[in-house]
Amino acid sequence: MSSPRPRVTDEQRRARLGRRHLLAPAHRVGTVEEVADALVALHATDAATVYLSACARLAEPSSAEVERALYEDVTLVKLLSMRRTLFAVTTGLAPYVNSSTARTIAARERAAFVKFLREGTGGGWDEQRLARTEKEVLAALAARGEATTAELAKDVPVLRETIVVSAGKPYEGRQSVGSRLLRLLASDGHVRRSRPRGSWTSSLYPWAPVPQIPDMDVREAKAEVARRWLAAFGPATEADLKWWTGWTLGDTRGALADVGAQEVRLTEGVGHVLPDDVPDDAADIEPTGPWAALLPGLDPTAMGWRGRDWYLGPEHVPALFDRAGNIGPTVWWNGRIVGGWAQRANGTIVWRPLEDTGREAASAIAAEVARLSGWLGDVRVTPRFRTPLERELVR
Repeated sequence: MSSPRPRVTDEQRRARLGRRHLLAPAHRVGTVEEVADALVALHATDAATVYLSACARLAEPSSAEVERALYEDVTLVKLLSMRRTLFAVTTGLAPYVNSSTARTIAARERAAFVKFLREGTGGGWDEQRLARTEKEVLAALAARGEATTAELAKDVPVLRETIVVSAGKPYEGRQSVGSRLLRLLASDGHVRRSRPRGSWTSSLYPWAPVPQIPDMDVREAKAEVARRWLAAFGPATEADLKWWTGWTLGDTRGALADVGAQEVRLTEGVGHVLPDDVPDDAADIEPTGPWAALLPGLDPTAMGWRGRDWYLGPEHVPALFDRAGNIGPTVWWNGRIVGGWAQRANGTIVWRPLEDTGREAASAIAAEVARLSGWLGDVRVTPRFRTPLERELVR
Protein backbone atom coordinates (compact mmCIF):
# COMPACT_ATOMS: atom_id res chain seq x y z
CA MET A 1 0.00 0.00 0.00
CA SER A 2 1.43 3.38 -0.99
CA SER A 3 1.84 5.97 1.72
CA PRO A 4 -0.57 8.94 1.65
CA ARG A 5 0.58 12.12 0.01
CA PRO A 6 1.96 14.73 2.42
CA ARG A 7 -0.43 17.61 2.96
CA VAL A 8 0.54 21.25 2.46
CA THR A 9 -1.89 23.75 3.93
CA ASP A 10 -2.70 27.18 2.55
CA GLU A 11 -1.00 28.64 5.61
CA GLN A 12 2.19 26.76 4.78
CA ARG A 13 2.09 27.95 1.17
CA ARG A 14 1.66 31.56 2.27
CA ALA A 15 4.53 31.24 4.72
CA ARG A 16 6.83 30.14 1.89
CA LEU A 17 6.16 33.31 -0.07
CA GLY A 18 7.89 35.64 2.35
CA ARG A 19 11.15 33.69 2.12
CA ARG A 20 11.20 32.26 -1.39
CA HIS A 21 9.84 35.36 -3.11
CA LEU A 22 12.12 37.64 -1.08
CA LEU A 23 9.25 39.66 0.34
CA ALA A 24 9.94 39.43 4.08
CA PRO A 25 12.46 42.15 5.03
CA ALA A 26 14.98 39.63 6.36
CA HIS A 27 15.09 37.87 2.98
CA ARG A 28 15.57 40.85 0.68
CA VAL A 29 18.68 40.71 -1.50
CA GLY A 30 21.31 42.98 -2.98
CA THR A 31 21.06 42.50 -6.76
CA VAL A 32 18.42 42.37 -9.46
CA GLU A 33 19.87 39.12 -10.77
CA GLU A 34 19.12 37.46 -7.42
CA VAL A 35 15.55 38.72 -7.59
CA ALA A 36 15.00 37.48 -11.14
CA ASP A 37 16.42 34.03 -10.40
CA ALA A 38 14.37 33.70 -7.21
CA LEU A 39 11.19 34.34 -9.22
CA VAL A 40 12.40 32.57 -12.40
CA ALA A 41 11.39 35.60 -14.50
CA LEU A 42 10.14 39.15 -14.07
CA HIS A 43 7.10 40.29 -16.02
CA ALA A 44 8.21 42.94 -18.51
CA THR A 45 5.13 43.70 -20.63
CA ASP A 46 4.85 46.92 -18.65
CA ALA A 47 8.43 48.22 -18.43
CA ALA A 48 7.83 49.73 -14.98
CA THR A 49 6.92 46.33 -13.54
CA VAL A 50 10.53 45.12 -13.75
CA TYR A 51 11.67 48.07 -11.64
CA LEU A 52 8.84 47.91 -9.11
CA SER A 53 9.00 44.12 -8.70
CA ALA A 54 12.76 44.15 -8.25
CA CYS A 55 12.86 47.07 -5.84
CA ALA A 56 10.15 45.54 -3.66
CA ARG A 57 12.66 42.75 -2.98
CA LEU A 58 15.94 44.66 -2.84
CA ALA A 59 17.50 45.52 0.52
CA GLU A 60 18.37 48.91 -0.98
CA PRO A 61 15.82 49.68 -3.72
CA SER A 62 17.17 51.71 -6.61
CA SER A 63 16.16 52.20 -10.24
CA ALA A 64 19.88 52.51 -11.02
CA GLU A 65 20.44 48.92 -9.88
CA VAL A 66 17.77 47.70 -12.33
CA GLU A 67 19.21 49.81 -15.15
CA ARG A 68 22.65 48.36 -14.46
CA ALA A 69 21.38 44.84 -15.04
CA LEU A 70 19.25 45.72 -18.08
CA TYR A 71 21.42 48.19 -19.94
CA GLU A 72 24.98 48.28 -18.60
CA ASP A 73 25.95 44.73 -17.66
CA VAL A 74 23.05 43.27 -19.69
CA THR A 75 22.73 40.42 -17.21
CA LEU A 76 18.95 40.55 -17.63
CA VAL A 77 17.46 39.95 -21.07
CA LYS A 78 13.87 40.28 -22.19
CA LEU A 79 12.29 37.38 -24.08
CA LEU A 80 8.83 36.95 -25.53
CA SER A 81 8.20 33.60 -23.95
CA MET A 82 5.81 32.03 -21.44
CA ARG A 83 2.18 32.62 -22.47
CA ARG A 84 3.45 34.90 -25.29
CA THR A 85 4.34 37.39 -22.55
CA LEU A 86 7.49 39.51 -22.32
CA PHE A 87 9.70 38.42 -19.41
CA ALA A 88 13.11 39.52 -18.12
CA VAL A 89 15.37 36.61 -17.19
CA THR A 90 19.02 36.28 -16.24
CA THR A 91 21.50 35.40 -18.97
CA GLY A 92 22.12 32.09 -17.22
CA LEU A 93 18.48 31.06 -17.57
CA ALA A 94 17.91 32.65 -20.99
CA PRO A 95 19.01 29.62 -23.09
CA TYR A 96 16.55 27.39 -21.22
CA VAL A 97 13.64 29.83 -21.60
CA ASN A 98 14.60 30.44 -25.23
CA SER A 99 14.62 26.76 -26.19
CA SER A 100 11.71 25.65 -23.99
CA THR A 101 9.28 28.37 -24.97
CA ALA A 102 10.55 31.45 -26.82
CA ARG A 103 11.56 29.67 -30.05
CA THR A 104 8.05 28.27 -30.51
CA ILE A 105 6.54 31.71 -29.85
CA ALA A 106 8.95 33.35 -32.30
CA ALA A 107 8.00 30.89 -35.05
CA ARG A 108 4.31 31.71 -34.54
CA GLU A 109 5.06 35.43 -34.54
CA ARG A 110 6.94 35.12 -37.83
CA ALA A 111 4.13 33.18 -39.48
CA ALA A 112 1.59 35.75 -38.28
CA PHE A 113 3.75 38.64 -39.52
CA VAL A 114 4.19 37.13 -42.97
CA LYS A 115 0.42 36.71 -43.21
CA PHE A 116 -0.06 40.27 -42.00
CA LEU A 117 2.30 41.60 -44.69
CA ARG A 118 0.76 39.57 -47.51
CA GLU A 119 -2.81 40.47 -46.68
CA GLY A 120 -2.06 44.10 -45.95
CA THR A 121 -0.10 44.73 -49.17
CA GLY A 122 -1.97 42.51 -51.58
CA GLY A 123 0.99 40.21 -51.99
CA GLY A 124 3.64 42.91 -52.13
CA TRP A 125 5.64 41.14 -49.43
CA ASP A 126 6.85 37.57 -49.13
CA GLU A 127 9.40 35.68 -47.04
CA GLN A 128 12.24 36.61 -49.38
CA ARG A 129 11.56 40.34 -49.23
CA LEU A 130 11.16 40.11 -45.46
CA ALA A 131 14.50 38.30 -45.12
CA ARG A 132 16.26 40.95 -47.24
CA THR A 133 14.76 43.76 -45.19
CA GLU A 134 15.76 42.11 -41.92
CA LYS A 135 19.38 41.86 -43.11
CA GLU A 136 19.35 45.54 -44.08
CA VAL A 137 17.93 46.53 -40.68
CA LEU A 138 20.48 44.47 -38.76
CA ALA A 139 23.32 45.93 -40.84
CA ALA A 140 22.06 49.47 -40.21
CA LEU A 141 21.71 48.77 -36.50
CA ALA A 142 25.22 47.32 -36.31
CA ALA A 143 26.58 50.46 -37.96
CA ARG A 144 24.72 52.79 -35.60
CA GLY A 145 25.26 50.76 -32.42
CA GLU A 146 21.72 51.53 -31.27
CA ALA A 147 18.77 53.32 -32.85
CA THR A 148 15.04 53.84 -32.57
CA THR A 149 12.73 52.43 -35.22
CA ALA A 150 12.32 55.93 -36.66
CA GLU A 151 16.09 56.36 -36.90
CA LEU A 152 16.50 53.00 -38.62
CA ALA A 153 13.82 54.00 -41.13
CA LYS A 154 16.20 56.71 -42.39
CA ASP A 155 18.59 53.93 -43.43
CA VAL A 156 15.90 51.43 -44.49
CA PRO A 157 13.02 53.54 -45.86
CA VAL A 158 10.74 50.55 -46.39
CA LEU A 159 10.22 50.51 -42.62
CA ARG A 160 8.01 53.58 -43.05
CA GLU A 161 5.44 51.64 -45.08
CA THR A 162 2.11 51.31 -43.31
CA ILE A 163 -0.46 48.56 -43.55
CA VAL A 164 -4.17 48.70 -42.76
CA VAL A 165 -5.24 46.52 -39.86
CA SER A 166 -8.80 45.49 -39.03
CA ALA A 167 -9.98 46.87 -42.38
CA GLY A 168 -13.63 47.88 -42.47
CA LYS A 169 -14.08 47.68 -38.71
CA PRO A 170 -14.83 50.62 -36.40
CA TYR A 171 -11.32 50.33 -34.94
CA GLU A 172 -9.57 50.14 -38.33
CA GLY A 173 -6.08 51.57 -38.19
CA ARG A 174 -2.64 51.49 -39.73
CA GLN A 175 0.59 49.98 -38.44
CA SER A 176 4.07 50.62 -39.73
CA VAL A 177 6.14 47.77 -41.09
CA GLY A 178 9.00 49.00 -38.93
CA SER A 179 7.26 48.68 -35.57
CA ARG A 180 6.19 45.12 -36.29
CA LEU A 181 9.48 44.06 -37.89
CA LEU A 182 11.62 45.24 -34.95
CA ARG A 183 9.38 43.36 -32.54
CA LEU A 184 9.83 40.28 -34.71
CA LEU A 185 13.61 40.64 -34.63
CA ALA A 186 13.40 40.99 -30.86
CA SER A 187 11.31 37.83 -30.51
CA ASP A 188 13.92 36.03 -32.64
CA GLY A 189 16.63 37.18 -30.24
CA HIS A 190 18.51 39.44 -32.69
CA VAL A 191 17.84 42.80 -31.01
CA ARG A 192 16.97 44.10 -27.57
CA ARG A 193 15.48 47.25 -26.11
CA SER A 194 18.23 49.58 -24.96
CA ARG A 195 18.05 52.32 -22.31
CA PRO A 196 14.94 54.47 -22.87
CA ARG A 197 15.26 58.06 -24.02
CA GLY A 198 14.13 59.89 -20.90
CA SER A 199 13.26 58.33 -17.54
CA TRP A 200 12.97 54.61 -16.89
CA THR A 201 9.19 54.85 -17.34
CA SER A 202 9.57 56.18 -20.91
CA SER A 203 8.35 54.06 -23.82
CA LEU A 204 10.73 55.74 -26.29
CA TYR A 205 13.62 53.34 -26.46
CA PRO A 206 16.27 52.50 -29.06
CA TRP A 207 17.13 49.02 -30.23
CA ALA A 208 20.56 47.41 -29.90
CA PRO A 209 21.99 44.22 -31.45
CA VAL A 210 22.62 41.22 -29.21
CA PRO A 211 24.53 37.96 -29.59
CA GLN A 212 22.30 35.05 -30.58
CA ILE A 213 21.17 32.96 -27.61
CA PRO A 214 22.43 29.40 -28.10
CA ASP A 215 19.89 26.64 -28.76
CA MET A 216 19.76 23.60 -26.52
CA ASP A 217 17.82 20.36 -26.19
CA VAL A 218 14.15 21.27 -25.83
CA ARG A 219 13.34 18.52 -23.35
CA GLU A 220 16.28 19.46 -21.14
CA ALA A 221 15.26 23.12 -21.35
CA LYS A 222 11.65 22.42 -20.34
CA ALA A 223 12.82 20.32 -17.40
CA GLU A 224 15.09 23.09 -16.14
CA VAL A 225 12.36 25.72 -16.40
CA ALA A 226 9.95 23.40 -14.57
CA ARG A 227 12.56 22.70 -11.88
CA ARG A 228 13.22 26.36 -11.25
CA TRP A 229 9.53 27.19 -11.27
CA LEU A 230 8.71 24.48 -8.73
CA ALA A 231 11.57 25.65 -6.51
CA ALA A 232 10.06 29.14 -6.48
CA PHE A 233 6.33 28.48 -6.77
CA GLY A 234 5.86 24.94 -5.48
CA PRO A 235 3.81 23.34 -4.25
CA ALA A 236 1.60 23.96 -7.24
CA THR A 237 -0.77 22.05 -9.45
CA GLU A 238 -0.21 20.66 -12.91
CA ALA A 239 -2.73 23.24 -14.14
CA ASP A 240 -0.67 26.04 -12.56
CA LEU A 241 2.51 25.03 -14.40
CA LYS A 242 0.67 24.49 -17.69
CA TRP A 243 -0.92 27.94 -17.41
CA TRP A 244 2.27 29.73 -16.36
CA THR A 245 4.40 28.27 -19.16
CA GLY A 246 1.77 28.07 -21.89
CA TRP A 247 2.92 24.52 -22.67
CA THR A 248 0.69 21.68 -23.79
CA LEU A 249 -0.56 19.25 -21.17
CA GLY A 250 1.78 16.60 -22.55
CA ASP A 251 4.83 18.87 -22.29
CA THR A 252 3.83 19.90 -18.77
CA ARG A 253 3.47 16.33 -17.57
CA GLY A 254 6.70 15.35 -19.29
CA ALA A 255 8.64 18.13 -17.57
CA LEU A 256 7.19 17.23 -14.16
CA ALA A 257 8.23 13.62 -14.70
CA ASP A 258 11.72 14.63 -15.85
CA VAL A 259 12.39 16.57 -12.64
CA GLY A 260 10.97 13.76 -10.49
CA ALA A 261 8.21 15.97 -9.06
CA GLN A 262 6.49 14.51 -5.99
CA GLU A 263 2.78 14.75 -5.31
CA VAL A 264 1.33 16.50 -2.26
CA ARG A 265 -2.19 17.29 -1.11
CA LEU A 266 -3.39 20.87 -1.50
CA THR A 267 -6.74 22.45 -0.70
CA GLU A 268 -7.62 22.44 -4.39
CA GLY A 269 -6.35 18.94 -5.12
CA VAL A 270 -3.06 17.33 -6.11
CA GLY A 271 0.02 19.54 -6.09
CA HIS A 272 3.67 18.96 -6.99
CA VAL A 273 7.00 19.75 -5.34
CA LEU A 274 10.60 18.92 -6.14
CA PRO A 275 11.92 15.64 -4.67
CA ASP A 276 14.00 17.46 -2.03
CA ASP A 277 11.16 19.80 -1.12
CA VAL A 278 8.56 17.37 0.23
CA PRO A 279 7.29 18.98 3.45
CA ASP A 280 6.88 17.48 6.88
CA ASP A 281 3.22 16.54 7.05
CA ALA A 282 2.97 17.88 10.59
CA ALA A 283 4.44 21.36 10.25
CA ASP A 284 6.71 22.77 7.58
CA ILE A 285 6.15 26.48 7.98
CA GLU A 286 9.23 28.50 7.17
CA PRO A 287 9.26 31.36 9.71
CA THR A 288 9.79 34.80 8.26
CA GLY A 289 8.17 37.12 10.77
CA PRO A 290 5.27 39.41 9.84
CA TRP A 291 5.68 41.11 6.48
CA ALA A 292 3.88 43.50 4.17
CA ALA A 293 4.54 44.31 0.53
CA LEU A 294 3.33 46.66 -2.17
CA LEU A 295 3.65 44.82 -5.48
CA PRO A 296 3.04 46.28 -8.94
CA GLY A 297 0.60 45.20 -11.58
CA LEU A 298 1.63 41.90 -13.20
CA ASP A 299 4.08 41.12 -10.40
CA PRO A 300 5.41 37.53 -10.67
CA THR A 301 4.05 36.57 -7.25
CA ALA A 302 0.53 37.77 -7.99
CA MET A 303 0.61 36.15 -11.47
CA GLY A 304 2.43 32.96 -10.49
CA TRP A 305 -0.47 30.51 -10.28
CA ARG A 306 -3.68 29.84 -12.14
CA GLY A 307 -5.43 28.87 -8.89
CA ARG A 308 -5.21 31.87 -6.55
CA ASP A 309 -7.83 31.32 -3.85
CA TRP A 310 -5.20 30.46 -1.24
CA TYR A 311 -3.75 33.98 -1.40
CA LEU A 312 -6.53 36.05 -2.99
CA GLY A 313 -10.17 36.12 -1.96
CA PRO A 314 -12.34 35.54 -5.05
CA GLU A 315 -14.53 38.45 -4.01
CA HIS A 316 -11.57 40.83 -4.58
CA VAL A 317 -10.92 39.77 -8.19
CA PRO A 318 -13.29 42.31 -9.86
CA ALA A 319 -11.53 45.22 -8.15
CA LEU A 320 -7.96 44.07 -8.79
CA PHE A 321 -8.06 42.64 -12.35
CA ASP A 322 -8.83 44.16 -15.71
CA ARG A 323 -11.08 42.42 -18.23
CA ALA A 324 -8.14 40.66 -19.88
CA GLY A 325 -7.05 39.01 -16.63
CA ASN A 326 -4.17 41.35 -15.78
CA ILE A 327 -3.77 42.07 -12.08
CA GLY A 328 -3.12 45.61 -10.91
CA PRO A 329 -1.04 46.92 -7.97
CA THR A 330 -1.64 44.86 -4.83
CA VAL A 331 -1.07 45.15 -1.09
CA TRP A 332 0.07 42.01 0.73
CA TRP A 333 0.08 40.97 4.36
CA ASN A 334 1.69 37.70 5.42
CA GLY A 335 1.15 35.97 2.09
CA ARG A 336 -2.34 37.25 1.27
CA ILE A 337 -3.55 40.06 -0.95
CA VAL A 338 -5.48 42.39 1.36
CA GLY A 339 -5.84 45.52 -0.79
CA GLY A 340 -4.66 47.59 -3.71
CA TRP A 341 -2.57 50.73 -4.16
CA ALA A 342 -1.95 53.50 -6.67
CA GLN A 343 0.16 56.62 -7.19
CA ARG A 344 -1.66 59.89 -7.68
CA ALA A 345 -0.52 62.65 -10.03
CA ASN A 346 1.09 64.54 -7.14
CA GLY A 347 3.20 61.49 -6.30
CA THR A 348 1.27 60.39 -3.23
CA ILE A 349 0.99 56.61 -2.75
CA VAL A 350 -2.51 55.68 -1.59
CA TRP A 351 -3.92 52.27 -0.75
CA ARG A 352 -7.25 50.74 0.21
CA PRO A 353 -7.81 47.62 2.31
CA LEU A 354 -10.26 45.10 0.88
CA GLU A 355 -10.56 43.24 4.15
CA ASP A 356 -9.86 43.88 7.83
CA THR A 357 -6.09 43.95 8.31
CA GLY A 358 -5.65 45.04 11.92
CA ARG A 359 -3.25 47.56 13.44
CA GLU A 360 -0.05 45.58 12.97
CA ALA A 361 -0.71 45.15 9.26
CA ALA A 362 -1.72 48.78 8.80
CA SER A 363 1.51 49.92 10.44
CA ALA A 364 3.66 47.57 8.32
CA ILE A 365 1.88 48.62 5.13
CA ALA A 366 2.40 52.29 5.98
CA ALA A 367 6.12 51.58 6.30
CA GLU A 368 6.13 49.99 2.83
CA VAL A 369 4.28 53.00 1.42
CA ALA A 370 7.02 55.25 2.82
CA ARG A 371 9.73 52.93 1.46
CA LEU A 372 8.21 52.95 -2.04
CA SER A 373 7.69 56.71 -2.00
CA GLY A 374 11.28 57.20 -0.91
CA TRP A 375 12.96 55.46 -3.82
CA LEU A 376 10.45 56.60 -6.45
CA GLY A 377 11.09 60.25 -5.63
CA ASP A 378 9.73 62.46 -8.42
CA VAL A 379 8.95 59.55 -10.75
CA ARG A 380 5.30 58.99 -11.62
CA VAL A 381 4.12 55.50 -12.55
CA THR A 382 0.82 54.66 -14.23
CA PRO A 383 0.18 50.95 -14.84
CA ARG A 384 -0.15 49.97 -18.47
CA PHE A 385 -3.19 47.85 -17.57
CA ARG A 386 -5.62 49.90 -15.50
CA THR A 387 -7.87 48.11 -13.02
CA PRO A 388 -11.08 49.33 -11.33
CA LEU A 389 -9.55 49.86 -7.88
CA GLU A 390 -6.42 51.58 -9.21
CA ARG A 391 -8.56 53.99 -11.24
CA GLU A 392 -10.71 54.78 -8.21
CA LEU A 393 -7.71 55.47 -6.01
CA VAL A 394 -6.18 58.06 -8.33
CA ARG A 395 -9.32 60.18 -8.64
